[in-house]
Amino acid sequence: MKKFDIPTFYQSPIISRVKGLRKDADPRKKDFTPTVLDFGPVRFLIARHFGFCYGVENAIEIAYRAVAENPDKRIFLLSEMIHNPDVNADLQSRGITFIMDTLGKQLIPWEELTANDIVIVPAFGTTLEIEDRLRSIGIAISTYDTTCPFVQKVWKRAESLGLENHTIVVHGKHKHEETRATFSHSRQNAPTVVVRDMADTERLADIIAGKVGPEEFYIAFAGRYSEGFEVERDLKRVGVVNQTTMLATETQAIADRLRQAMVERYGEADIQQHFADTRDTLCYATNDNQRATYGLLEQSADLAIIVGGYNSSNTSHIVELCEEKHPSYFISSAYCFDSPQLISHFDLHSHQEKETANWLPSRPVVNIILTSGASCPDAMVDAVMQKIIGYFPEARSFEAVFVELEAKWGNPDLFVSTAY
Repeated sequence: MKKFDIPTFYQSPIISRVKGLRKDADPRKKDFTPTVLDFGPVRFLIARHFGFCYGVENAIEIAYRAVAENPDKRIFLLSEMIHNPDVNADLQSRGITFIMDTLGKQLIPWEELTANDIVIVPAFGTTLEIEDRLRSIGIAISTYDTTCPFVQKVWKRAESLGLENHTIVVHGKHKHEETRATFSHSRQNAPTVVVRDMADTERLADIIAGKVGPEEFYIAFAGRYSEGFEVERDLKRVGVVNQTTMLATETQAIADRLRQAMVERYGEADIQQHFADTRDTLCYATNDNQRATYGLLEQSADLAIIVGGYNSSNTSHIVELCEEKHPSYFISSAYCFDSPQLISHFDLHSHQEKETANWLPSRPVVNIILTSGASCPDAMVDAVMQKIIGYFPEARSFEAVFVELEAKWGNPDLFVSTAY
C-alpha cells in the first residue's frame, strides 16, 4: 500500500512503534486481538487497527502539499478536511479558510472566490452542484481533490447500479458531508433514498413488501429522496450502498432486511431481478476498525477511552460498541483530563460534553482499552497514554515494555496473540 508523507507532529514514538511491530508479526491481519502494553499498575489494551486510514492520510498529504505549493495564494477548504479539531485547527493556522461548516452552512460567499484561488475538496468529497459552481468560477478542483478513493468507489458502484435500473438506498446520516456528496452523485443516475438506521429500514421494507401504502414513504423520508421519486416504480429493484463511516454490520443488516422484503414481495426465485449484492462497497478501514473494536471487547477491562473528534461518525460508532460492555469516555485529546478525579468527555446520547468524577479506578492493576477513530493522529493517542501513565509513579518504562514485545514478535512462530 502507498506510503504517505504525513507531518511528523502527527506521528508518535509509542503507537507508531506498536503498529509497526504488530504489522510485521501479523501482516495479513488474521488476529484482531488487542496489543497489551503492561506497565505494571496500569495496562493498556491497544486496538489492532485504529487511527489514520488510507483516505485520511491521502487527504492530509494533499492538503499540506497545497499549502507548500501556493505560498502567495488564498487557500480554501470546502469544509472540514476530516472530523478532527486539531487537524483542522492546524490547517487554519497555516492560512486555510473554510468555505462551509460541516452541515453545509455557507461561511464564505461564493462571490468572494476568484479563479486565482485554491480550493481543496475534503476527504468526504462534495456534491456535483458544488463542483459545477467552482468550475463556473474557473477553479480547477481536481488539483487538490482529497476525496477518499473508497468514497469514490461507492459513487462508481451507485452509478453502475443506476445503469442497471436499480434504485439506490444510501445507508448514512443525511446531513453528513459524505452522505450529501454520495446522494448528489447517486441521484444523477438513479432514484435515491437515504436511510439512517434499522428503524428507517423497517419502514422502507414494509413499503416494499406492500404492507404500508406508498404515501407513507413521502412522509417518513421527507427531504431524503431524489426529485421525481415514484414508489411503485422505483422500489422494484434496489441496491444498498453506504456512507463509509457507518457500522459495516449495520449496513449489511440493512441490506439483508431489504432483500427479505423483496423476497416477501416477489419471491426467492426472482430475487436477482430485484436486489443487488453490494457488499463490495464497505470500506476496508471501517471494517478493520470495527473488527478490532470487537476484538477489544472480548477482553476484560475496567474502562475504555476513545479519542477523536466529537463530530466524527466512525469514532462515534466505536464509542457505541465500547459502551455496550465498559464505562467509556469519548475524549478529543489529553486536555480533557488533568487528574484521575475528573474527566470531560462527550455524551453521544445527549450530544453534550459532560464531566465524570473518579473516572480512573483505584485498583492494584487498572486495565484500560485505548483506541481512536480514523481521523485521529496517533500522536494524540500517545499523549493520552503518557498522561495516564504519569498517574502511576511505579509504572514500568516504555523501553522495558517494548523489550518484551520485540522479543515475543521477533519470532513469528511464537506469535499467536498479544492478549494476556
